[in-house]
Amino acid sequence: MDSYIWQYVIIICILVVIAIAIVKSKKRDFKFEANKLVELLGGKDNIESYESNKSRFIVNLKDVSKANKEGIQKMGAQGIVEIDNQLKIILGNGAKQITKYINELK
Repeated sequence: MDSYIWQYVIIICILVVIAIAIVKSKKRDFKFEANKLVELLGGKDNIESYESNKSRFIVNLKDVSKANKEGIQKMGAQGIVEIDNQLKIILGNGAKQITKYINELK
């Protein structure tokens, strides 16, 4: 009877480890995404100002041609609108957190 209890304990421990691994793999790395986004926008020297508004990240750039819009789309942006030197990037729920990490970069 005692050996069955140990088998169940080991199985439960393995399942907990697997569950933790799955949760960690699905967690977004906002610091990495913020660094990548700054790079795709032409670097921090190309960014004049930025803000987040709900699911959008709004950025004014010195030179919009330096921005890699295709790369931003591949990063997971749901849409990009360009108006003059401003890009409105739809990032979803993570827009505020990405803005927070970009603040730390500046």
